[in-house]
Amino acid sequence: MNIHEYQAKKILSENGIAVPLGRAVQSVDDAVAAVRPIIEEAESSVVVVKAQIHSGGRGKGRFVEHPDVSGVQVVTDAMDGGIHAAEEAVRTVAGQMLGSTLVTAQTGPGGKIVSRLYIEQGVDIARELYVAVLLDRATSRNIVMASTEGGTEIEEVAERSPEKVFRMQIDPAFGLRAFQARSLGYRLGLNDDSLRNGVRFFQNLAAAAVARDTNLIEINPLVVTESGEVMALDAKMSFEANALYRHSDIASMRDIAEEELAEIEASDHGLSFIKLDGTIGCMVNGAGLAMATMDIIKYVGGEPANFLDVGGGANKDQVSAAFKIITRDPNVRGIFVNIFGGIMHCDVVAEGIVAAVKEIGLEVPLVVRLEGTNVELGIQILDESDLNLVSAVDMQDGAEKILALTKGAQ
Repeated sequence: MNIHEYQAKKILSENGIAVPLGRAVQSVDDAVAAVRPIIEEAESSVVVVKAQIHSGGRGKGRFVEHPDVSGVQVVTDAMDGGIHAAEEAVRTVAGQMLGSTLVTAQTGPGGKIVSRLYIEQGVDIARELYVAVLLDRATSRNIVMASTEGGTEIEEVAERSPEKVFRMQIDPAFGLRAFQARSLGYRLGLNDDSLRNGVRFFQNLAAAAVARDTNLIEINPLVVTESGEVMALDAKMSFEANALYRHSDIASMRDIAEEELAEIEASDHGLSFIKLDGTIGCMVNGAGLAMATMDIIKYVGGEPANFLDVGGGANKDQVSAAFKIITRDPNVRGIFVNIFGGIMHCDVVAEGIVAAVKEIGLEVPLVVRLEGTNVELGIQILDESDLNLVSAVDMQDGAEKILALTKGAQ
C-alpha cells in the first residue's frame, strides 16, 4: 500500500526524522490559510506548493490544463511584497493545480487528477542526496541504498553512474549499527554537524522501516542545509499489505482514489490483481503459475493485460468475480484461463466462468487450459455450457492459441 508524501512525512517526524514544516490541504482557501503560519513558524521567506498524488517525478510533471505549471511550485517571486503577496501567489498556483490532471513519467499519458496539496516551508539547501531503505527479497533483509546524486531518479543514476549508488545490508538482529551509519555518511561526503545529524537520520530511518513493516522508504532528495541539518525534503513510502493488520493507523491512510478500481474490487473479493498494459487477460491460480503464464505470453509475442491470482481455495463466486474484472478492461482482446488444480478444483473454475459469461456475456476469444483435480468434470461443465471457447493441452499451447485469436480479434 502506498501513501501520500504528507502522510509519509508525518510518520517520519514521529520517528525522530527531520522534515520541513508543512500542511496538507484540499481547497484553495485552505492553501492560502496555510501560508502565514508556515512562514511565521519556520521563519522562512519561501513556500512550496506540492501536488499530492501516488507518483514520482512530480517536479518534472506538467498539468494538462496548465502546461507551464509543474507538480512542485516554489513561490518566491511574490515574496518581496510580504505575506499577503505570498498568499495571493499560492492562491493562483493552488487554483491551477486542484482539480487538474498532472502527467508525470510514472503516471503514463493519462495522468492523475490532483485533489490534495501540501504547502511546505522552503529550505536553504546546500546539497541534495538520495537515501532509501528497501526490502531485499533475495535475502529477506532490509538494505540501505544511497547516492550523492539526489534529486535524480535512482534508476537513471544506476544506469549512468553505478559506482555512485551505495548499498548496505541491515542485520535484523541489530538494525543499522552506528558504524554503518557513519560509513554511509562518509561515503556521502558528510562531515561535522551534517555527519552527526546524518548518522541519527539513517538509524532512525532504518528503525522506522522495521517498526512500520515498509517495503520501501525513499527520501529523494535528502537535503543538507547550510547549517548542517539533514532533512527529508521529499518522502515516499510503501507498506507490506499483509502486515497492515498490525497498523490500523497506516491502513486508515489508504487513498482509494489513487488506486485502480479493478484492483480495489479484486481486493474486496480476496483476489490478487494488478492491471497491466497488454491485451491478453489472464486468470490463473497461484502466484508462481501466474508469473509463468505472463512470461509465456510474452515469449510467444503477446502482452499480458493483468496479473490475476484467484488463489488456491477460491470459490465459484470469486472465480466469477475475477472473470468479470478481466472482461471489463477495454484493452482486453482475449482471455487465457490457466488452471492447475490442486486445492483449487477445476470444476469450481468452470462453474465460475460459466456463471460470469451467462451474466455479462463474452465478446472476446477465450482459451482455457485445465489440469489437475476434477479436470474431467471441469471440462464436461465447459463443454455442456456451449461457450465459445478453445481448449489448450498445456501452457504454451494456450498462449499460442490466445495470441492467434487475439490478433484475429484486432
